[in-house]
Amino acid sequence: MRNFTFLLFFLVSFFAQSQVLVINEIDPDTPSTDDKEFIEIKSLTPNFSTDGYILVFFNGSTNGGDSSYLAYDLNGYTTDSNGLLVLGNLLVSPFPQVVIPNNVIQNGADAIAIYQASVNDFPEGTLATQTDLIDALVYDTNDADDSVLLGLLGETIQYNDNGTTSNPRSLQRQNDGTYIAATPTPRALNDGSGIVFNTIEISVSSTEYNEGDSFVITFTADQNVTSDVTFNISLNNLTFNSSDFIGSTEITIPNGQNVATTTITITDDSDDEGDEELEIRFLDLVEPIAASNNLITVRVVDNDFTMAAWGTPLNPTYDQVTSAQPSGYYSSLNGKAGQDLRDAVQAIIADPNVVRTHSYADVVDILKSADQNPLNSNQVWLVYTEEGRSKLDVQNSSISNGKWNREHTFPRSRGGYDDWEDFDDFATGINSFITTNADSLRHGNSDAHALRAADAGENSRRSNRHYSNNFDSDEYNGPSNIDVTNDVGISFRGDVARGVLYLELRYNGLQIVNGFPSSSPTGNLGDLATLIQWHEDDIPDDYEMNRNNVVYEWQRNRNPLVDLPDLVDYIWGDKVGMVFNGALSTNNEELDRYSFYPNPTQNSLTFQGITQSTIIEVLSIEGRKIETLKPDSSNKVDFRLSSGLYLLKFTDANKTETKRLVIK
Repeated sequence: MRNFTFLLFFLVSFFAQSQVLVINEIDPDTPSTDDKEFIEIKSLTPNFSTDGYILVFFNGSTNGGDSSYLAYDLNGYTTDSNGLLVLGNLLVSPFPQVVIPNNVIQNGADAIAIYQASVNDFPEGTLATQTDLIDALVYDTNDADDSVLLGLLGETIQYNDNGTTSNPRSLQRQNDGTYIAATPTPRALNDGSGIVFNTIEISVSSTEYNEGDSFVITFTADQNVTSDVTFNISLNNLTFNSSDFIGSTEITIPNGQNVATTTITITDDSDDEGDEELEIRFLDLVEPIAASNNLITVRVVDNDFTMAAWGTPLNPTYDQVTSAQPSGYYSSLNGKAGQDLRDAVQAIIADPNVVRTHSYADVVDILKSADQNPLNSNQVWLVYTEEGRSKLDVQNSSISNGKWNREHTFPRSRGGYDDWEDFDDFATGINSFITTNADSLRHGNSDAHALRAADAGENSRRSNRHYSNNFDSDEYNGPSNIDVTNDVGISFRGDVARGVLYLELRYNGLQIVNGFPSSSPTGNLGDLATLIQWHEDDIPDDYEMNRNNVVYEWQRNRNPLVDLPDLVDYIWGDKVGMVFNGALSTNNEELDRYSFYPNPTQNSLTFQGITQSTIIEVLSIEGRKIETLKPDSSNKVDFRLSSGLYLLKFTDANKTETKRLVIK
């Protein structure tokens, strides 16, 4: 009997030691940061190809149902001279052979498993199984045991990582196949044996330079090298390439030393390429030399940015950008009132034969154009905080400081729309779209008329709160530095009002209401009275008209409240039920024939492009004639009008042009 027991123990031990691949180490949680997490796979022999194997992540939570949430294909990778392959975050050191995004590895109770299978065998939500299983580890971070997940994977022990911010821990496989929690050791054998790599660290004195600047890249090895070590680096990244810099990318650390440098000079060209980021990347390190860090990004600020002819929302202009609406775009609105007017507006902006929807990922590209900072073409203009920020600083991780993201002015949680799986995750460009209609509420998730570039922190601060003028309210009235007395922090107000009011007209199921309703049921946002007031206080300017034109190019619909701001009164305000006749037609060929200045003005104008036969009429924003202007011989005219928004209608023979006029 003792011989049989020994034989059984020997066979089990031999099987454990002879597995082709095992999970050697996992750090599923770096508390408070989640940016140094990794999984280390070990092969029985070094330099082993992992072709044909996959790594599957299982969610042991109640919602996860002990099913897969990610499957990672290991084809194309090879373990190193210690038999190790590390998949980890950018900040893992030594640098992992495979980079995975932060926050991919869940904390537990969860599991990871190696299968000899295809990723297609494990679509999201696949129940854990022992079929084709090579190795598995069930783990947690101070969570109760998941007996179901253990049973599904044929495991008996759930291991606790138990790390803290001051004492990070990882789970490390021992020679007997069990795991212990210890200080993380990526790309090193857990028992301290094997080849010890001499790692090289990349460093620069700054992470941002201007075109024309020179900077030094320093390479520092842990130990002095025992012979000359020569390697190559790349700085190429997206549009940044070898034509954008001068300097050597072949580096040599001399024998007996541990430091080498190279000087890079950024080419100061005349091209408006926008801000770029170069990426310092090792190309050909040979073990036992390895990377301590890698993929170091450095911002290159382009000094060839352009400025628009119109102002920012903080310093608005009103006569530089003309609506790109087709001739007669709104003509069907004339003569309508009440519900008929609403229906006519929706028929235009939700026409399934014309209007398009794009993915939520595409919205980033739309906003880079629609919300471009008029003062700097390399930046977007941020709603709420009213400032420019580099287009490169779009948030793509959990780090929000200094980043911008996409703000739903009508919050998703209140609108009842969310990401559409397998569509919203990918940016496919302006020529890739799907059709949409008034009942396609889920498309409100990516409707750029109501999405704005926003500071990520301020977006989070706004959360899903309603809009309010009451500073004592818990609802949202603007950033913390708002100063209504001096008009600081309020230029966004009319813009967001027209954006969310547009959504009510565009989609069935959304409504702007008085007061501050709860988030259930979905579809309601407040406060209507506040938003109408914001619309009246902050009239559409050139910035908003330009973004209306840009979004129109993508979606093939416009925000009519920007083109025809008086519609707000006819649909929600004091003109409800009255007949609307404000959809004046324009002739696109004549949009720039006439001009005038100053605008805004108080009581006088000077005109350009007019003749003695030109008739100049002042119209209310609804299109009603107020008076006819008669300029003198110098084309100047004095008049008296109350402050507000008007239209100037120019008529010369059979040609007509209409432009906005602002009276201060």
